[in-house]
Amino acid sequence: MLTYILMPLLALFTSCGKDGSDGGSATTAPTNLTVSAVVNTDNSGNVAFTAAATNASTYEFDFGNGQFQTVPSGLVTYRYPASGTYMVKVTAKKGSQSINKTIAVTVTVTQNMVWSDEFNTPGAPDPAKWGYDLGAGGWGNAELQNYTSRPENVIIEGGVLKIKSIRESFNGSIFTSARLKTQGKFEFKYGKVEARAKLPAGVGTWAAIWALGADISTVGWPACGEIDIMEHLGREINKIYGTLHYPGHSGGSADGNTRVISNATTEFHIYSTEWTASEIKILVDGLVVHTVPNSPAIPFNHNFFLIMNLAMGGNFGGPVDAGVNGGTMEVDYIRVYQ
Repeated sequence: MLTYILMPLLALFTSCGKDGSDGGSATTAPTNLTVSAVVNTDNSGNVAFTAAATNASTYEFDFGNGQFQTVPSGLVTYRYPASGTYMVKVTAKKGSQSINKTIAVTVTVTQNMVWSDEFNTPGAPDPAKWGYDLGAGGWGNAELQNYTSRPENVIIEGGVLKIKSIRESFNGSIFTSARLKTQGKFEFKYGKVEARAKLPAGVGTWAAIWALGADISTVGWPACGEIDIMEHLGREINKIYGTLHYPGHSGGSADGNTRVISNATTEFHIYSTEWTASEIKILVDGLVVHTVPNSPAIPFNHNFFLIMNLAMGGNFGGPVDAGVNGGTMEVDYIRVYQ
C-alpha cells in the first residue's frame, strides 16, 4: 500500500520541477540594456546616470571608484570627489538573471579652499583656529618633551609658523616643544590637505603633520583612525613617512610607506593627502608616498581634525644626540580643499 502512495507523490514533484513553477529557471533575463551619463558642466563632480533594460527589476551601479549603489528605477546621480576617468559598470537584474554594460565617464572636479592658515600675522597662532595639547608623560611613545603654548615654543615670525623644541629643564622634562590642533575648532570629512613646511635636522627630532578622528574621546585610539600626512625623523634625514593607523594596523604594524626626497631640512616642500570615500593618498611634492583603498570597514569616513607637532626622542624618534639642543619645524601654510 505504501508503495502505491509514494509513486504518485514522486510524479507530482517531478512535474512541478519541469513546469518551472519554482521561479528560478523560468525567469526571463533582462535584455537591451542602455546606459547614458550626463556630466554636470559646473565641475562639481555630479554625474546623472540613466540605465534602462527590458524586463529589469533593479540596476546596480559600480561607479568605478569602489562605490556602489542599487536602484529600481535606473536613475541615479552620483558626485565624484576627484577628477578622473572612471569605468562605470551597470548591471540590470531580474531574479537570478542579469546583463551588464560598462561605459567610461570623465569628470573634472574643482576643489575650493574651505579652511587655511597662512601664518602671516606675527605673534601667537590664531586662537580661533588652533588649540594645544599640553604637558609631558611621554605621549604614549616615551617622548621626552613637555608641550607648552609659550612663545618660546610656538610663534609666527616672518610669515611662517615656527614650532621649536628646546633642551631645558621644565617641570621634570628635559625638552619643551609645542603641539597645535584644530580639535573643536575645525573638523572635516574628505578633501585635500596641503602644508608647505621645512623640517628640523637634529638626531632625535620627530616632526609631524597629521590628523586624528574627531571621535577619539568616545572610541579611543586607534579606533578613531589616524592619518600621518608627514613624519620625519632627524636620524633619517630626507626620508618622509606617510602612514595610516587603525584597528589591526597601528603602532609598529601601521599601514604606511616612505619616500626619500632632497633638502627636507633646508628647503620648503609640500606635504599633502587626498582623502575620499574610496581612497586615501599621501604625497610629497605631488609624488605618492602611500595609497590605501578606503571603505566602510576602516575608520576614515567621519570627521577628523589637524595636528602639527615636534616631538623629541621616543620609541619612533629614537635617542636624542647629546649635541642636539632642539630643533624647529617651519610651516609656511596649511590648507584644506573640498
